[in-house]
Amino acid sequence: MANKVDSRQKETLKKVLRYMKRYWFFLGLSIVLAAITVASTLYLPLLTGDVVDCILGPGNVDFAAIFGILQKMGVLIAVTALAQWIMNVCNNKMTYQIVRDIRNEAFAKIEILPLKYIDGHAHGEIVSRVIADVDQFADGLLMGFTQLFTGVITILGTIGFMLSVNVGITLVVLLVTPVSLFVASFIAKRTFHMFRLQSETRGEQTALIDEMIGNQKVVQAFGHEDEALEKFDEINGRLQKYSLQAIFFSSITNPATRFVNSLVYTGVGVTGALAAISGRLSVGQLSCFLSYANQYTKPFNEISGVITELQNAIACAGRVFELIEEEPQIPDADNAATLSHIQGKVDLTNVAFSYDPKQKLIENLNLTVKPGQRVAIVGPTGCGKTTVINLLMRFYDVTAGSIKVEDIDIREMTRHSLRAGYGMVLQETWLRSGTIRDNITIGKPDATDEEVIAAAKACHAHSFIMRLADGYNTQIGEDGGSLSQGQKQLLCITRIMLCKPPMLILDEATSSIDTRTEIKIQNAFAKLMEGRTSFIVAHRLSTIRNADIILVMKDGKIIEQGNHEALLEKNGFYAGLYMSQYSY
Repeated sequence: MANKVDSRQKETLKKVLRYMKRYWFFLGLSIVLAAITVASTLYLPLLTGDVVDCILGPGNVDFAAIFGILQKMGVLIAVTALAQWIMNVCNNKMTYQIVRDIRNEAFAKIEILPLKYIDGHAHGEIVSRVIADVDQFADGLLMGFTQLFTGVITILGTIGFMLSVNVGITLVVLLVTPVSLFVASFIAKRTFHMFRLQSETRGEQTALIDEMIGNQKVVQAFGHEDEALEKFDEINGRLQKYSLQAIFFSSITNPATRFVNSLVYTGVGVTGALAAISGRLSVGQLSCFLSYANQYTKPFNEISGVITELQNAIACAGRVFELIEEEPQIPDADNAATLSHIQGKVDLTNVAFSYDPKQKLIENLNLTVKPGQRVAIVGPTGCGKTTVINLLMRFYDVTAGSIKVEDIDIREMTRHSLRAGYGMVLQETWLRSGTIRDNITIGKPDATDEEVIAAAKACHAHSFIMRLADGYNTQIGEDGGSLSQGQKQLLCITRIMLCKPPMLILDEATSSIDTRTEIKIQNAFAKLMEGRTSFIVAHRLSTIRNADIILVMKDGKIIEQGNHEALLEKNGFYAGLYMSQYSY
């Protein structure tokens, strides 16, 4: 377990260093400024010792020499303050540029991840990696830049200065130092695993909160509040447990190293005092040495705190890098075709697909759609209707067989050109924060106001939009805010009506709209579908009676095929579905 943790830490550190390489100038400047800061700080005790030696006794003080030394000290303090300020600016700039790069890469990866990953992970957990984990990483990284460089250079610098004053006492300091390092290392190795558990549980908690807030109406409607609270309390309890363990063990580091460092200071004091009594060390040199001993041990306390923060930062960074390094969707081939001049010919040949290899869904699916045909897909829940839509749009790739558009396998064309050829309205609406107009023009940002209004009127959305406070400039919140489900669906339909793509996919597109408006929209769709290949998924069979082809699916297979009248005459599965809706 320990070897696995060490290996994971090293891999994560290597990845962090790769990001740091991009900002080598700031990194180098920060190290140089840290050296200047430390050199100035460490030179001050020497000057302080000289001042002490200038005070020989009552009435025997060299004020001229003291005044000159104080001037030097003033200049050094000013240089130290300026160097420290510029160093902090460099560290902040470097840290938050690295954080920006990581977040950009994480979000860019989300955009190209296969839907299988998005569907298989809680959305709140993904959000937690990109937001909370990166924030934790930034805090640890900033502390590392700010204190680690300075601390290491201070330790090396003080050793050099102490050697220049007295070699014997310096050896006493160096002999006790490994104890401090061993204590810090021993504790740090055991905190990484706990910080990782803390980070994972925080992501689990974020996912639950996101899920409950997004579905609060359902939670309250079904009285699920107590169960939700119990689950949250259980996760919160685990988070408390892991957080306490991580913080408890990491908090031991500082007092443990302080204890060892006190031994160093005591050793310097005793050996220094004996050397001063024997005349091998002046009083000024002793005060100088005690100051160095204090400055030498101080970085160990700071670095122990930094190591604690870095354990947390590395654990969080590891989770972010896992997301960034997830296998992306299969990229478009270098020679991928760009679909243009789409007529609407679609062929499905021996298509097979399943989300879980152990559970078969679609097998040996064959279909030929001519340009301009309206194809309706019906069947019981779970028969594979929406899955066919996912395959047509290449949200998922077929496991066997092929899907061709204009006689080109969709795996051999760019996804963008394929999806640009479709206009899709789903049962689940999606609207983003912004104005009504922004949401309508997602597919055609350069649309004129006249085009937007014409599309809205065609979908019978114009009247309700004009009743809003600012009409088409009305701001709506995430997922439509206070708009009704029907109004949100009308906006999604308007979005397609504006683009007028060569092929259409309507997956329960009018499921949330009242019957009277639905009839008007069906008429608008009829005009829109003229000359366009259309795939219509519907449960209400009244909406598909005019389809050229009706595919009846069951258990992933097409069991019946034909137009409305022909299927009724067969008196088969479709006829049974139709009669179950309209026989009373």
